[in-house]
Amino acid sequence: MTKTLEARTTAFLDGDDSLDIGNIIHSTEGAKAFGYEAPLVGGVTVWGWGAKTIVDLLGDEWLRDGWADISFKRPVFPGFELTTSVEERPDGSFDFSMTTQEGKACLIGTCGMGKAAWSDEHTVPSAAEAVPAADPLPDLTPETLTVGEALRPQDVPVSTDEAEAYAKDLQRDEGPLWRGEDALLHPGWLAGRGTKLMHHSWAYGPAIHSRSQIQNLAPAQAGQTVTITGQFVDTYERKGHHYAVIDLAQRSEAGELFYLLRHTTIFQVAKR
Repeated sequence: MTKTLEARTTAFLDGDDSLDIGNIIHSTEGAKAFGYEAPLVGGVTVWGWGAKTIVDLLGDEWLRDGWADISFKRPVFPGFELTTSVEERPDGSFDFSMTTQEGKACLIGTCGMGKAAWSDEHTVPSAAEAVPAADPLPDLTPETLTVGEALRPQDVPVSTDEAEAYAKDLQRDEGPLWRGEDALLHPGWLAGRGTKLMHHSWAYGPAIHSRSQIQNLAPAQAGQTVTITGQFVDTYERKGHHYAVIDLAQRSEAGELFYLLRHTTIFQVAKR
C-alpha cells in the first residue's frame, strides 16, 4: 500500500514583528520596504512544520537515517492555511509539498529513508575547534564571498530544556520526541544552524531561505554542545538576488558526525 499523509497548519510569525529583529524581512515594515505584502515567516519554521508530517509518516527513524531536499517557491505569510502532503513514489522515496489555501505551492521537494543520492556530493567540512565570532563582523557581499572559504567553527550548547522550548514556542510542536532526558533536536533547529553559522562569520541581511538539502546520519541529541562547521560551495545571482550556498556539518560532543546540510540563502535581497 502506498504511504501518504496530509496535515494542516495555520502559519504564524515566529518572532516579534519589529525592525529590531536580526532579519527585518520577518517584520511588516522590513518586508514592505522590499516589496512584500507582509512579513515572511522564517523558512526553517515553515520547514519544521513540514518535517513533522514526514516524521509522523516515516517515524522517528527518519531523524536518524533519512534525508530531504526542499525548495521554497513563494513566501509564506502569517495566517496562511497550509496543507503539507507526503506521498510515496514508485521508487520508495516520497514527494513532499506544502500548499496555500489557494492551492499554490510554497514548499516542494522529496524525502526518504537511508542515504540521499546527492549526499556524496556534499563537502563535509573537517572537524575543527570552535572560535568566537569575528569582531567586528565583515560585510558579506558578492565581492567578499569566496567559494571554498571555511566559515568560523561554532560550538552551540543546547540543553534538553532549550530543545523543548524551541519545539514548543517556535514550532508549537509539543511532541514527545523533543522532551525529557532523551530529547532530540527539532528538524527546524537543525536546519536553522546554516543561518546562525553564517552570522558567526559575516554581517549580512536581510536574507531569504531558498533551499535545504538535509542528510540525517545519527540521533541529534539535546543536552550537549554541538560543534558546527561549514564552507561556501557556490554563489550566484538570479533576478537581482545574490545567493550563497554553504555545506555544513554538525557533530556531537564525542565528535560523531550526525547531520549534514546544504543551505542556500539569498544574502542580498533585490527590492521588488
